[in-house]
Amino acid sequence: MITIQRVRVRWSASGRGAAHANVRRGLCRPMRLPAALPDDEVALHDVLADEATGYAITERVLGGGAEVSHRAGLWLGVDGDVLTVDRLPGLAVFPDRGGSDRLFTLRPRQVGQYRANVRLTGHCCSPSWYYEDWLIRVGHSGTRPEEFDRREPARDVDHRTHLYGGRRRRES
Repeated sequence: MITIQRVRVRWSASGRGAAHANVRRGLCRPMRLPAALPDDEVALHDVLADEATGYAITERVLGGGAEVSHRAGLWLGVDGDVLTVDRLPGLAVFPDRGGSDRLFTLRPRQVGQYRANVRLTGHCCSPSWYYEDWLIRVGHSGTRPEEFDRREPARDVDHRTHLYGGRRRRES
């Protein structure tokens, strides 16, 4: 089974200042997985802390196949015991992530981590923007749920950027 945890923190343009940043600081972190995960090919623990709800944490758990990983913005490929994790293209308005969509490959029992922050719009005709900070962790088969949030990632990709220009990228 492949376990995905997507933690998102969302805020509006009016929530960009330092006071709001202090409120949401530390919310985008690995969370403990629910006690019961679906026994499917892919399980997704989707976590959202939204400014609109006072950053109250909402969680949902989904199980299934590739469509579940697509909901988290990922494309998964399996070749033998190697799991390849790619980013699905075209989600964010800014920054333009050009280049490869490949995030990492994992062996069984390994965890990979991807961080990004983005500026989005509700739909093509919406004049309003919102922002999200993401932490996505992927565990390849054999990753124990009780240690998932504390496990040191074998692969760590950081595509966070200054949302008003400049880019910083880190991969290990």
